[in-house]
Amino acid sequence: MTEQLAELIWLSLGAYLCVGLCIALPTLLFGLRRLEAGAAKMPLRVRLLIAPGLIALWPLVLVRIFGLRAKEDRP
Repeated sequence: MTEQLAELIWLSLGAYLCVGLCIALPTLLFGLRRLEAGAAKMPLRVRLLIAPGLIALWPLVLVRIFGLRAKEDRP
């Protein structure tokens, strides 16, 4: 592996996590109600525990926030 390829991989990972952080913060503050009704009432310390998952899975979080649901969740 060349040094340039390794640098590209690390920059890509950093960009992915940065976007995830930018999605997770507003979701934690305002968007949990859309994901799960009971999650909006959780204390801040519990919300901080789910933050790493939101950061890592931000594409799925966006899909769920904007109304697309899995087949098993549809009525």
